[in-house]
Amino acid sequence: METGLLRSFGVWARSVLMGEVGARVGVVLASGSVGRVELPGAVAGLERAVAAAGGGEAGRAVVAERVAYVWFNRLVALRFMDANGYTGVSVVSPERGRNAGQPEILAQAKRGDIDLSVVTNPHTVDTVTALLNGTRRSSDAQGEAYALLLTEYCRHWNRVMPFMFEQEGDYTELLIPSSLLADDSMLARTVEVLTDEACADVEVIGWLYQFYISQRKDEVFAGFKKNKKAGAAEIPAATQLFTPHWIVRYLVENSLGRLWLLNRPTSRLGEQMDYYIAPVDEESDFLKVGGPEELKLIDPACGSGHMLTYAFDLLYAIYEEEGYAPSDIPALILTNNLYGVEIDARAGALAAFALSMKARARQRTFFSTQIQHNICVLEPITFTPNELDQLCTPDGHRGGQEEFWNQFAHADLFGSLIQPNHTLIGPLTRHLDHALSDTTNLYTNNLHQRAQRVLTQANYLTGRYHVVVANPPYMGSGNMNARLSEWVKARFPLSKSDLFAVFIERNTRLAAPSGYVAMITMQSWMFLSTFERFREETLGELSILSMAHLGSGAFDTIGGEVVSTTAFVLQNGKKSDRLGIYVRLVDLSSIAKEHSFIEATHTNMAGGIRFHRAPSEFGSIPGSPIAYQLPSATMKAFAGATFLGDIASIREGINTGNNTLFLRRWWEVSSRRISFDRTRASEQSQRWVPHKKGGGFRRWAGNEEYVLDWDRDGATIHAYHGIPLSTNGAPMRGKKHFFQPSLSWSRVSTSDFSIREYPAGFSYDSTAPSIFCADSHRELLLGLLNSVVVSH
Repeated sequence: METGLLRSFGVWARSVLMGEVGARVGVVLASGSVGRVELPGAVAGLERAVAAAGGGEAGRAVVAERVAYVWFNRLVALRFMDANGYTGVSVVSPERGRNAGQPEILAQAKRGDIDLSVVTNPHTVDTVTALLNGTRRSSDAQGEAYALLLTEYCRHWNRVMPFMFEQEGDYTELLIPSSLLADDSMLARTVEVLTDEACADVEVIGWLYQFYISQRKDEVFAGFKKNKKAGAAEIPAATQLFTPHWIVRYLVENSLGRLWLLNRPTSRLGEQMDYYIAPVDEESDFLKVGGPEELKLIDPACGSGHMLTYAFDLLYAIYEEEGYAPSDIPALILTNNLYGVEIDARAGALAAFALSMKARARQRTFFSTQIQHNICVLEPITFTPNELDQLCTPDGHRGGQEEFWNQFAHADLFGSLIQPNHTLIGPLTRHLDHALSDTTNLYTNNLHQRAQRVLTQANYLTGRYHVVVANPPYMGSGNMNARLSEWVKARFPLSKSDLFAVFIERNTRLAAPSGYVAMITMQSWMFLSTFERFREETLGELSILSMAHLGSGAFDTIGGEVVSTTAFVLQNGKKSDRLGIYVRLVDLSSIAKEHSFIEATHTNMAGGIRFHRAPSEFGSIPGSPIAYQLPSATMKAFAGATFLGDIASIREGINTGNNTLFLRRWWEVSSRRISFDRTRASEQSQRWVPHKKGGGFRRWAGNEEYVLDWDRDGATIHAYHGIPLSTNGAPMRGKKHFFQPSLSWSRVSTSDFSIREYPAGFSYDSTAPSIFCADSHRELLLGLLNSVVVSH
């Protein structure tokens, strides 16, 4: 999908709507306003909302931002439905076939045609009629009439899709954007950008949401640079990233599609799965599924529902192939198969809307069926000690039950990472129905509703799903606020370094035994030592069925090397000899990645980008990196080999903390003040010693450019850091190896690896890690480490 226009429109729309709604807040709250006379209850509600948001201008801005988004949602949703003919009469668009003009509902009203099944309030009908025939005077009669009609249509669609046409308090209609009929209005731009072609696929809604909140995302990332941490208010904007459609297809086809083909070997589903990679070996240990109604797929961080909408398409094909009546299939899919969990209510509403549009496209009468989607927006819920007395059973473990009831206190922060105790759901459900059965009592009814919500949310997060598919949040621990960071460390110690890795671990617990986990994440978990234990645990409990190693550039809306990713499908259950299929796309452009991947699905050769590897092979390499691209001979070289660390000490050097103060080029210091043999020199006048500091590509010898101020055996540097002279740890790493013969290389380099020999007398920097070994080994290691074998 071409996203350039959508991006500029989303950013523009947020700015314009917040400005217009903010201005309306000021008008409505002014003393003596029309709203205070005609709708005093709604104005009072607006005043309470402003006060709850902090009061003053800041509170008004918060409320304006929320209501602006409500109107953005409404106008975009109505335009999408207009373009697809779902509204009957176009609500925000001109008559079908016309590219410009007034909205059709206004044009019809001017002809005296108002749909009384939608505009059910007689007073509204009379007011609209009076405005349009001139019997009610107004400076903008058509604008006022259209605002009233639009409000009624939004209320009508609220009954069908309350999640999309929500009310932000009873004051939403008071804050309707002004001048909707102007040529450059929000309404006109919406119709212009959301063409019929753009509205052919509901994923356009998800793209718009990502672009609408992009400025907010920029604000959050700017805060990270100032050491601000992300909490519940920041995580949705900071972690929203719309997944390219072909990657969605790869994930869903190689999990849900694969499972169905294994259960139905004669199925022709594979003919429409362009991104499916057939297993290398025959499989017999897959989950057995009797029919399509049994399949359960969840996206635990579903965002605007992109994964779920494609899963809907695939499931529809499965049901159709099994002979189900087309009119029954949409309801069956939404009821039985698809589940989504989200902490961002806005994104969750879009996911529910997207699925509703998918269903309506397949079933004309869908809006009248009252079928409920399985999208769960997690709500923070807590209970007082007195309430817990009623909710906890007298014969159970009180501490565990209290923890269960209050586990969602910070649901908007922890989200799907919460792991409810599934053994308590049944007993507490029965106790709730018995102890709080009197729902006529307002207090009891409110408590019952909140408790029931906890049980509902817990059920979503304890199901054992056939398929778990996700593009989870990407956020390093350094950007998490204290509460999230400590909570993650306590529950996910192996994957705590980044939320994406935590979600990998969590998703494996959501999947049933032999179930699939299909995800796209940052690639760092494949290699970095930070994730070494996590990798070993993952490879010990799961099988990697396939992987599309994408590297940078997979998200064409993000430039540079910021997001380097990998997409993969795991299966619960260790199969050490099962060959996984890896497709290496890291060196290709965004467009070439997709084309090359499709090519790799059809051939085992695929131009050297397709590899077959068993998980057991990675365990032979130190750190167990997912180094699938290494030749088998290279992997075998690690098995039973002698490692460098077995015969030598490898050390990181010191970090002076102020190189400008403590380092000089050797020609900047008198040779009489440099000690070329520090092992014997002791005069204070020779305070400067040769110092290794990495440098450019150079083999065998060289890069001897710096000297270090080692006054009184480093006393000045120790004093600078405020540490005792005996300290040998950070920042004085490697100090005890100073002045010994060594081999050294540059820690950071843009060219090939190169290593150099240094005689006795050198200190060394953290940028020049060094090897210390027996004299008899040094020349041998120098030759070996500079060889093409070791570079490989």
